[in-house]
Amino acid sequence: MDIAINLIIALVAGLHLYFLYFEMFAWETTGRKIFRQFPAELFPKTKALAANQGLYNGFLVAGLIWSFLISDPLWAKNVALFFLGCVLVAGIYGAFTASKKIFWVQGFPALIGILLILLK
Repeated sequence: MDIAINLIIALVAGLHLYFLYFEMFAWETTGRKIFRQFPAELFPKTKALAANQGLYNGFLVAGLIWSFLISDPLWAKNVALFFLGCVLVAGIYGAFTASKKIFWVQGFPALIGILLILLK
C-alpha cells in the first residue's frame, strides 16, 4: 500500500510540476496546445496571470515532496493529506468553472491518493 500511495503522490506532484512549467515558462507555446479553446490573442494578455497560477502549482509540488522528507509517519501522512486535499479542491473548482476534464486530470488522482492514505 505504501508503494501505491507514494506513486500517486509522486504522480500528482509530477503533474503539478508540469503545470508549473507550462504556466510559468511556456504559456504562449505549450499553453496554447493545452487550452485550444482559448482565443490566441488571450495568451500574451494572460501570461502574468498564468505565471502566478503556475507558482501556486509549485507550492503544491513543494508540499507533496515535503511529505516524502518527513520522518514522522503521522506528520508525513497529514502533510500529504493536506496538499492532496488542496489539489482535490482545485480540481473540483476547475471542473465547475472551466472544464470537467480538470477534475479527471487533477482532482481524481488526488482523490485516489487521499483514499489510499485513509484506507491504510
